[in-house]
Amino acid sequence: MYAFEYRRPETLSAAVGDLANPDAKVLAGGMTLLPTMKQRLASPAALIDLKNVHELAGIAREGDDLVIGAMARHADVAGSNVVQAAIPALASLAGLIGDAHVRNMGTIGGSLANNDPSADYPAAALALGATIVTNKRRIPAQDFFTGLFETALEAGELITQVSFPIPQRAAYMKFRNPASRYALVGVFVAKTAGGVRVAVTGAGSSGVFRAEEFEAALSANFSPAALEGVSMDASGLNSDMHADADYRAHLIGVMAKRAVAAA
Repeated sequence: MYAFEYRRPETLSAAVGDLANPDAKVLAGGMTLLPTMKQRLASPAALIDLKNVHELAGIAREGDDLVIGAMARHADVAGSNVVQAAIPALASLAGLIGDAHVRNMGTIGGSLANNDPSADYPAAALALGATIVTNKRRIPAQDFFTGLFETALEAGELITQVSFPIPQRAAYMKFRNPASRYALVGVFVAKTAGGVRVAVTGAGSSGVFRAEEFEAALSANFSPAALEGVSMDASGLNSDMHADADYRAHLIGVMAKRAVAAA
């Protein structure tokens, strides 16, 4: 490590003020930031630890929406009775993230802000039509994810909470890397009064994306059988040491059918 300034604000306004430093980075859980700092891939002049900002915590149902504070840990989401009752698929997703250490340190806000192409929460946010709320505005999930590790967040902007519309049915299935437990492919399927959304993580060369062919088939018939004969084009999918694009395209179909069956 190297020398840097460490701040632990206790209010949202104080955190936003500390973030005025253009060389500062937010510490929401540290599952990505701290390893990159140790490897000298990131060198912020200051860390703004949000652990004590209680305004960013909490999980509650508000009408037809499930609202989760940005600093809710994965373990909090997985174990929440409120989440399990409103969107059990989201609780299940959180329980599949990493290992116990990661689940007890990592946060939903940190995961969404980092937008790792193999992360799980982006698929849930996109499929459920979530709204990412910041200290400045409300951003629909479809406008939030802009590319690999890139989002619509601007300088000085913090995620404060995430609002998930409660679906009629939903499920998430992923094929995990046995070592990292990141998704080689993860598929979140959600059926709402407005239609069906299918979001894919772990496979796209530009990060999370919606599978429109799958959505069209499931909108006509929400069953695994509706996906027979529907395939994913491998062009634009990742190829790496873990799986090539063709294999990931196949896995998307398999995980989608399993998700529909579970939903």
